[in-house]
Amino acid sequence: MYERMLDDWLSLLHPVGAGTRGVTRTGYTDAEDEMHSLLRSFALELGLDASEDSFGNTLVSLPAAGARPRFLIGSHLDSVPEGGRYDGVAGVLAGLLVMSMSRDEGVDLPLATVAFRSEETSAFGPATIGSLLFTGAPGRDSLLRAKDSAGRSLRDAIKERGFSPDAASAPLEAELYLELHIEQGRVLESSGVRLGVVSAIAGAVRFRAVVEGRQDHSGATPMGMRSDSLCAAAEAVLAAERCGTAESALGTVATVGVIRNEPNAMNVVPGRTALGVDVRGTDERSFRRTADVIKAEMAEICRRRGVSLSLEEVAASRPVAMDPEVMTGLSSAAERMGIDYMVMPSGAGHDAMNIAPHLPTGMLFIPCREGVSHNPDEHADTGDIVLGARVLYEYLRGRK
Repeated sequence: MYERMLDDWLSLLHPVGAGTRGVTRTGYTDAEDEMHSLLRSFALELGLDASEDSFGNTLVSLPAAGARPRFLIGSHLDSVPEGGRYDGVAGVLAGLLVMSMSRDEGVDLPLATVAFRSEETSAFGPATIGSLLFTGAPGRDSLLRAKDSAGRSLRDAIKERGFSPDAASAPLEAELYLELHIEQGRVLESSGVRLGVVSAIAGAVRFRAVVEGRQDHSGATPMGMRSDSLCAAAEAVLAAERCGTAESALGTVATVGVIRNEPNAMNVVPGRTALGVDVRGTDERSFRRTADVIKAEMAEICRRRGVSLSLEEVAASRPVAMDPEVMTGLSSAAERMGIDYMVMPSGAGHDAMNIAPHLPTGMLFIPCREGVSHNPDEHADTGDIVLGARVLYEYLRGRK
């Protein structure tokens, strides 16, 4: 029954933001609005109440509940550009499934489902915007001043959707927060395990490296007289890979995900190349050490090649541990149900990392096919989503 219900919901959500490749449902846009509108319609069909807070987050709750819910289940409904259809969505719908299971079995769970706005990196730069505003995290004014490429502030974008970004956040009076998510990797699938109990969400250091050489004619400049920024940057990319691999036993990863080469013309020796570097892990000493070694190696490469290097750290975050008691409870629920599970870290960021400093928090991972995510081919089996929802329900029923 629940798989059929889930299939029906997904069939209505899948077309939203669809293009020639994947779906684009970026934060605080018409497509994200439509996703939240559909969620509210699903809730009303189930006889549940649905409302929006001052920041556009949607809260689904039992009708006429006298007190604020003790338990929250949440995730997000937006996507990266040309992304997949399950990232975030699976977790929000799992919350509705748990609420349905509770009502169908006559178990009075004081539970609400929350769909956060703009979890993915937005046009304004920051990510996990809805959950940051929901928790009243410090630095709100700085967050709301962030601007897109057209110079529009995040504050104005939220106001344009009809919300109030400067309103006070409601007190977090719940007892705990849970989030189900696709793994976004292939550890579960390759291990043949159906469920992951998340131990921690990785922290990160992100920095921008700009290599400045000399722009010259590609035909008239001899090889020995060049100051090619791209060649130096290419060595730097390989250095980042090498440094990440050296720390991989501690779970650290290093990625150069952005290359902007100028003037990027076939007949010109590149004069300026910018790199975006992302170093992550759950061992803070390891990933910060890795970032420092990458920077040092880049500096040596550029010195040897006679080009200049500038470095700018653009973001840094600490790892966020999940609550040990919640982890134990989720693991015990899976064991009671006879479900194979493994305890594992999350290399990706999630709304849960913003809730964890305020409430005991836990996460479950379900497999995604071949580990593909942030990609039009992203796919999760509805049976796995329902299974994850059942584990959440079993855990919450035991806590009631």
